[in-house]
Amino acid sequence: MSAPVTRKPPQAATVPSPGTPRASRAKGKRQLLTRRDRFVLALMAGVPTVLHVALVWVTALASIALAFTTWDGIGFDSIRWVGLENFRQLFADNPQFWPAVEHNVVWFAVLILIPTPLGLFLAVQLDKRIRFSRVYQTAFFLPVVISMACIGFVWQLVYNPDTGLINSIIGANRPGHYIDWIGDPHLNLWAVLIAASWRHTGYMMILYLAGLKSVDPSLREAAALDGAGEWQAFRNVVFPALRPTNTVVLVVTIIESLRAFDLVFVFNKGAQGTELLSILVTDNIIGESSRIGYGSAIAVVLLAVSLAVIIPYLIATFRKERRA
Repeated sequence: MSAPVTRKPPQAATVPSPGTPRASRAKGKRQLLTRRDRFVLALMAGVPTVLHVALVWVTALASIALAFTTWDGIGFDSIRWVGLENFRQLFADNPQFWPAVEHNVVWFAVLILIPTPLGLFLAVQLDKRIRFSRVYQTAFFLPVVISMACIGFVWQLVYNPDTGLINSIIGANRPGHYIDWIGDPHLNLWAVLIAASWRHTGYMMILYLAGLKSVDPSLREAAALDGAGEWQAFRNVVFPALRPTNTVVLVVTIIESLRAFDLVFVFNKGAQGTELLSILVTDNIIGESSRIGYGSAIAVVLLAVSLAVIIPYLIATFRKERRA
């Protein structure tokens, strides 16, 4: 007969007492972040956040509040509440406001009608993978990298009445035949817009080139199998697929037309036919008049127009991401 098998009673699981240190309860597990790591992460995330809140949100809210006051910028005790008086003067009594609004609208119309289609054309050509496409892409995108102030100085040399490139070519650099591209109020806005379009074309080219890269190649193959030509395939297949890119292009162009400042300020400080809303804000806040409340009212108008474009775009984008 076999000996009876004796089984050991199961040992009760030991539950650590509340006073047991965490390290003894989880032996072998290393702490992922040390105190120094948490301090560095907090510093790296905290400093940009504080700067962003202080330089963007606080200043924006302060501008909105100052728009309903009058202030010469000397001491906070000189701030006086005037309500909607700044806006009433702006819309009714300022002879420069509505011309500035008109110039901003013209700026947008020119950017959407000339450099945007040209940028699309360049993107379509570069998407065909022609030879030296990288060189062409770099050359067309180079003006976007250059600051607007530098572009203004370059085009000042081009428009110079005496030694400028344009007047030298057309023979308008002789006494009595000068064409003052910058000083003539009938020409200077269009001269600035040519310089702005030169830069904006490269910007649009990059946006559309990225959009063309995201188009499904099977759509083009299906169009080719159906016998569609290159123009028919682009018009009926490729361009409708660029709808998200077209939305981004429209929003970017509106923002570019509203925040135009550097180029005009370098040309002639926004005077004699080149008035813009951004120039009026600068002239009233840091100019000789020091009408900070009045300049803030113009800035609020500019902010309201910008938000009227940006908020619908953000809502549509978030809805699309939520559905996806």
